[in-house]
Amino acid sequence: MLRVSILGAGSIARTMAKTLRGMEEQDGSACLWGIASRDGDKARAFAEAEGAKKHFAGYDALLQDPDTDLIYIATPHAFHGAQIEMCVQAGKAVLCEKAFTGNAKQAEAALAASEAAGVLVTEAIWTRYQPARAMIRELIDTGEIGEVRHLSCNLGYPIMFKQRIVKPELAGGALLDLGVYCLNFAAMVLGTDVARTESSCKRLPGGGVDISDHITLYYQNGCEAELFATAMCRTNRRGLIYGTDGWIQVDNINNPQRITVFDTDGGKRRKLNVPEQITGYEYEVEACARALESHACECPEMPHAETLRVMRQMDELRAQWGVVYPFD
Repeated sequence: MLRVSILGAGSIARTMAKTLRGMEEQDGSACLWGIASRDGDKARAFAEAEGAKKHFAGYDALLQDPDTDLIYIATPHAFHGAQIEMCVQAGKAVLCEKAFTGNAKQAEAALAASEAAGVLVTEAIWTRYQPARAMIRELIDTGEIGEVRHLSCNLGYPIMFKQRIVKPELAGGALLDLGVYCLNFAAMVLGTDVARTESSCKRLPGGGVDISDHITLYYQNGCEAELFATAMCRTNRRGLIYGTDGWIQVDNINNPQRITVFDTDGGKRRKLNVPEQITGYEYEVEACARALESHACECPEMPHAETLRVMRQMDELRAQWGVVYPFD
C-alpha cells in the first residue's frame, strides 16, 4: 500500500484525502497516511475529519516521518519550488499540484534536485494521467475526424475572491490556475511545435495579475488552438477538436467525463463516457506508485521536460502581458 501524506491542509487537500480513502476502500493500493500544516490544530482537525493516520505540526515533522512513501503538495504555487526541494533533500517522493511552481526558474531548480538525487517528483496535472487522454488520442490517431486542423477550449470559474488568485506573491492569476489546463489540453491534442503565439489578458486594477486570458497558438503544421481562461465567471469548460471529417467535443477539459464525436454535418456519430472514478485524482497516484516501483524520478504521463516546457510557456505569456511576481 502506498502511504501518501499531504503537505498543506486547504480545500484541494480534501479532494486528495477523499481520493485516498476511496483507493484504500477499493483495492488497498493507497491510503491517506498523514497531513501536515504549519498550524498544528488545523492538521489535527483535518486528520480527524478526513481519516488520516497521522498529523504533523509543521512540515519538518512530516519530512522526518519514516513511513510516508509519497508527499502530495497542496499549497499555493509560489511555495511549490522550495517545498519540492525540501522534500527531495529528505528523500521523499513528491506529487506536486499544478501549476508546478511559480515560474520556470523555480521548476528548473526543483527538477534538477529531483534528478540529481534520483527522487521521484511529478506534477499533479490530473488530466495528463486520466483515461480520457488516451481515448481522445485514439480517436485522433485512427482518423475518426480526419486530419485535425483547429482546437478551441475554455476554462473559467468565479474565483476572484480567493487570495491565491489575486495576490502576485502567491503566483496568482488565471493563467497558472486555469490557463495551465488549456495549454496542456492543446499540447495533448496538437503537440508542442508552436511557431507563434498571440495573446492578451485582462488584469486587476493597478497592474495586478491576469484574471482573464485569450491565447492563440499557431503550429508549424498549420494547426491553430484558441484558448480562453478566466477567474471572473464560470464557462462551459468545453474543448472542441475540429478535423476535416468531423469534430470531437470534450465536456469539461478540467476533468473530462464525456467525449462526443460529430460528423461534418453536426450529426452525432458516437458518445464515449470515461470510466467511473473516485475523484479523478487516483490516476496520478497510481502513476506515482508505478514510478516508485521502477525507481524512476519522473512519470511518463508528465515527464520533467514537459513540465518545464509548460512553465516556460507560461513565463513567456506573462512577459507579454507584463504580469510579474515578486520572486521572478
